[in-house]
Amino acid sequence: MRRTSAAAAMAATILSAMPAAAQVAPPTVQPTIQQVPVPASAAAPVVLPQISEAQAAQLAALLPADTIAQGLSLNPRPEDPAAREQLVRDALDHARAVHSGRLAEEDFQRDWGLRPPAYDPLPGFAEAVRTDRIAAWIASLPPPYAGYDGLKAGLVRYRAIAAAGGWPTLAAGPDLTVGASGARVLALRQRLAVEDKDVATSGNTFDAALLEAVRRAQRRYGLNPTGTVAGQTLAALNVPAIARVRQIMANMERWRWLPQELPKDRVQVNIAAAVMTVFDGDAPVLSMRAVTGRPGDETPMLSSMIHSVVINPPWNVPTSIATKELWPKEKKSPGYLKRNGFKVIDGTRLQQQAGDQSALGRFKFDFDNNFSVYLHDTPSRAKFASFSRLASHGCVRLEKPEQLADLLLKGDPTWTPEAIAAQVQKGETVRARLPKPVAVYLLYWTAFASGNGQMNFRDDPYGWDAALAAKIEARSARAVLASR
Repeated sequence: MRRTSAAAAMAATILSAMPAAAQVAPPTVQPTIQQVPVPASAAAPVVLPQISEAQAAQLAALLPADTIAQGLSLNPRPEDPAAREQLVRDALDHARAVHSGRLAEEDFQRDWGLRPPAYDPLPGFAEAVRTDRIAAWIASLPPPYAGYDGLKAGLVRYRAIAAAGGWPTLAAGPDLTVGASGARVLALRQRLAVEDKDVATSGNTFDAALLEAVRRAQRRYGLNPTGTVAGQTLAALNVPAIARVRQIMANMERWRWLPQELPKDRVQVNIAAAVMTVFDGDAPVLSMRAVTGRPGDETPMLSSMIHSVVINPPWNVPTSIATKELWPKEKKSPGYLKRNGFKVIDGTRLQQQAGDQSALGRFKFDFDNNFSVYLHDTPSRAKFASFSRLASHGCVRLEKPEQLADLLLKGDPTWTPEAIAAQVQKGETVRARLPKPVAVYLLYWTAFASGNGQMNFRDDPYGWDAALAAKIEARSARAVLASR
């Protein structure tokens, strides 16, 4: 998803929904640049490029500005152009942070299954010094995606809002809807206008125009666009502007974990927003609602390759689910397992037979990973109509799995849409190998820009924004102590 097409991907995810829980402000931890010593070879010391006085002055100006622009810090320290060797080391540290993030391998949680590719900034920097193209080198460092660019632009805007004092907290009170009037309606107008230039800032009556403005805001926050300002909407509007800045910064960091080029054909899931999008030739061609893992059963971030579609899949029940949920139901209501299509294998394991009752529905999309997760159908359809769709045990349930199966298997003449439908009706379990494996990415975006540049926010249901900020801060503190 290069810059020429990723905006469409972000626009597609606007169809997504935010968890019903009220927005909670991200933590106040301030990320800072990780100061990591330049790696040294065991065979020979690393020779740092020698920069000129003019290049030192240029770096001293560029590094603090780019630190702000790339969301690495809220308040970076100025550089000293006189300390040239330190400037070189700072430039290399900056390059690593911008290009591949600020975490070391041990900082990643297990369910953060993405890792940035190895990156050594020294050769590129040395060439930039030799050709006197340091500014161009710095400009080449960020992730080359429109999604990242959208966050970068949003960061500028929300920094300015925060610097101007942010927005006032809206007072609690009765729900606001068409026909309401008074000081709270005027305050609502003024609050909405900070993020939406089409909102009139005068008038204390809740009219049709304000109704549409509230609905636009609710869509930006992934809420049900009822147009009524109640608890969830009020909570989302009252998240401080500086917290939105930090939320954007956390999402920019996660973009740095991706490779420099994503496969043009791929399946992409936004875990936090519970939406799946399919890209064909780097253009979004199919988008649907999903159900992702509830807090405590988090859907991991990962990348893999979908290699097959299982039609009419049985469900091999994980031991944890069988122990915590199914065996207690059998004990409470003898015969529950049989009535719901389960059989006991080897005296201990449970398997639910394929069919209308199967928790996996009629389709399962398999890809290798260390978390035993996959995409699948479900017979429980009601959740897709909800604006709170974090409810699975970690796998991703799909609203329209048959459409995904048709799309992934379209290159195989054996598996036409008619053949797939006929196999579903037969009820027999069949594994259909894809003619060509398709990349799949499970990603966690709580902030993203739509095609017109409008920022969208979701809740941080797993607390991963907070955890990321804390890990960056802790690593930065350790690096500062080590340098003394």
